[in-house]
Amino acid sequence: MAGSAVHSQRLFLPYGHRGPAARAPCIVTVPVLFLHGWAMNGALFDDIAGRLGTDFDCHAPDLPGHGSRAAAEPSLDNCAAVARQWIERLDQPLLVGWSMGAAVAWRHLSRYGTGGVRGLVTIDMSPRMLPDANWDLGLIGQSSAAILTTSEKIVPRWSVMAERIACNMYARDSEPTVSRETIRDLLLAQDPERLRALWDDLTAMDERRTMAGINIPYLVCTGARSRLYSQKVAHWIAAQAGQARVARFDHSGHSPHLEEPEAFSDALRCFVAREGLAQMVQEQEGNTP
Repeated sequence: MAGSAVHSQRLFLPYGHRGPAARAPCIVTVPVLFLHGWAMNGALFDDIAGRLGTDFDCHAPDLPGHGSRAAAEPSLDNCAAVARQWIERLDQPLLVGWSMGAAVAWRHLSRYGTGGVRGLVTIDMSPRMLPDANWDLGLIGQSSAAILTTSEKIVPRWSVMAERIACNMYARDSEPTVSRETIRDLLLAQDPERLRALWDDLTAMDERRTMAGINIPYLVCTGARSRLYSQKVAHWIAAQAGQARVARFDHSGHSPHLEEPEAFSDALRCFVAREGLAQMVQEQEGNTP
């Protein structure tokens, strides 16, 4: 697959850097902070950063427990604290969270509010993973008991789990920019003990009340062929948040930015244009005529 060799060489390098989009100078750029998923790392946004081009100043740090921050405390709150540091540094970025990264974004907003964030994009995630009698929008086809017992399997069965994750994060017939084999190798290079603590935080999470307080432009992305979350989750979120819209990717599973990268980058560009987010940057920088 084109580009897979580049990704396989870069996946294990320390990140927390400017992506390819930051190389060329541009008078006005929209700052973007990408937050990766569980057991992944920031390098998985490199392709999207390159596609967005010089109008976007893209950053994709590794989160605690992952990559260059593998030794940091692997908790959802600590991930949100890292996001907070980057948000303050970048001056009101567009916040893009994929899977666990969406949970990190929601946790940040619940702790610190929306004042430092220009807009929000989340990718295929539920604010509560566990189902109950009044909530059926958690992980597809799994009971709360089954989800909770997964924690006990992470360390002793990590090699088996890695194969399943690499398969289930994509639609069955998609051709992602990062191959399933490369994802599997990335997963096997992780420390499952560190990942277990974050998994437990994710299964304990309930950010449903956070949605009503999201008063900034919000794009809720869903993969129509996701094996993890129903499209109904995205529509539920959009109904709770005042300025939210749903973007559906018909040929994607859990990872539209890797499965339909051109459509995903176009959706980000359209979102920024429609909501006037670039104009906000111009006004702040004093570039408005």
